[in-house]
Amino acid sequence: MKPPIIYDTMAEAVDDFADGSSLMIPGFGPGTPWNLMRALYHQGATDLITISNGIGFGTDPELVNAGNFISDGRVKEVIAAFTASTHPSSVSAGEELIRAGKLKAEIVPQGTLAERIRAGGSGIPGFYTPAGIGTQVAEGKEVRSFNGRDYLLETALTADYTFIRAWKADKAGNLIYRRAARNFNPIMAMAATTTIVEVEQPIVEIGELDPDHIHTPGVYVQRLVKIPEDGTFVVRRPV
Repeated sequence: MKPPIIYDTMAEAVDDFADGSSLMIPGFGPGTPWNLMRALYHQGATDLITISNGIGFGTDPELVNAGNFISDGRVKEVIAAFTASTHPSSVSAGEELIRAGKLKAEIVPQGTLAERIRAGGSGIPGFYTPAGIGTQVAEGKEVRSFNGRDYLLETALTADYTFIRAWKADKAGNLIYRRAARNFNPIMAMAATTTIVEVEQPIVEIGELDPDHIHTPGVYVQRLVKIPEDGTFVVRRPV
């Protein structure tokens, strides 16, 4: 196994990101790879497929998320659990495009989304779940009955790239997340061809991280980059 490449800047880490690629984006605020997203935004990639919990509602040039790409017409398809704001008075560009039929969207129950990603990273092609039975989610999908209950067949999700936000990393790519920032990061790190990680703390030598504390083994990681001191949401607290 080759160790991950350690880059000096976010821009270098995403420089070869190709148009038309699929991208997994973790985070509920905490755990969002803001710096890699901003670097990709400036890199110019377009015609993307995004896989994330929500489609992103911001247009802030510093706090870049999927919403920035959608607003600029650089996303052709979204796969997400949430495509609308939590308040009806706030409608994002993505929501408007979906309603107008101009942006392809697959809405997936949150637990099903997580399991589809986990399955993709584990080499499992599909699984059955009761979530979505009797709703539009079930349309066009195989239904089977087990012990008198109906289940949908859901297929695994993988991506060309995943951007990850980690608290700590070593030079082998082993990762540790911090508290709620873990969220989708561990399963998304497993499910992409190229996993690129922005790291809050300095990247340490192999062996310096306690093996019992590692959440993502380095075998899943291809690229690492330390968040600079002027980066977005750098955690500055004693460790």
